[in-house]
Amino acid sequence: MVSATFSWLKGHGTENDFVLLPDHDGTTHGPLAPDLVRALSDRRRGIGGDGVLRVIRTEALRAFDGRIPDIDAEWFMDYRNADGSLSEMCGNGVRVFALHLVESGLADPAEPLFVGTRGGTRTVTFGDDQISVDMGVAELQGHTKVCVGDRGWEAYRVSLGNPHAVTFVDELADAGPLLEAPVYDPEDFPGGVNVEFVRRLLPGHIAMRVYERGSGETRSCGTGACAAAVATAADQGVPRPVRLRVDVPGGRLHVRWHEDGRVDLAGPAAIVARGETSADLLRQ
Repeated sequence: MVSATFSWLKGHGTENDFVLLPDHDGTTHGPLAPDLVRALSDRRRGIGGDGVLRVIRTEALRAFDGRIPDIDAEWFMDYRNADGSLSEMCGNGVRVFALHLVESGLADPAEPLFVGTRGGTRTVTFGDDQISVDMGVAELQGHTKVCVGDRGWEAYRVSLGNPHAVTFVDELADAGPLLEAPVYDPEDFPGGVNVEFVRRLLPGHIAMRVYERGSGETRSCGTGACAAAVATAADQGVPRPVRLRVDVPGGRLHVRWHEDGRVDLAGPAAIVARGETSADLLRQ
């Protein structure tokens, strides 16, 4: 039975913001309709966010979604982009997701937390003011090209469970206003791609902007920061392990690329608001 009125929370990680839907046993929403996700994400008529995170137990979600991967984690981050489309993974979102579970007494910050995603299980650990996520193995998949207007750049293809194209620019402003998605090769990215524009600052220090598929330019992207760090190390021939500071418009993230290919992402997270609404109110 789908509830008419439901609870929500608003959170962000380095200003990459999300609407959280606590639906722990899968009894509030059932299959998430794309139009509900779009309405919740709308910054004028809804709550506003770069995407929607449903907080649900894995077995509860599997009961009505047969596409869930075979994972052993109790909790699953059912993530949707602002346009209602599915996404495999969100590095900033999983920190906000984990913080909600801790604040709700559903996870112990003294212990690692395992979170299921469509990109696989992610391990989250808690520090004093940072939350760290084992993002899995980064895959360098060769090169591609991206274009904005009449400018084009060679880019690294990197997978963090979701696809990225990472290119290097002299100035972040070179990417322009990013009001529309960069042009990319659909043969390389049939499901769309997140595009990162990266400026090298100092050894071990980069800055980036990102255009996220399904959301547009965002203030931060956790998987994008990891992809940018991996591409930077690969481009400069820096041997692993590698540590990089990644400045994004919404703050600062820290990435470590281990010798075995795994990537750790560390950064802050915050829950900033909560309330109740209904699909009927969002349609007004």
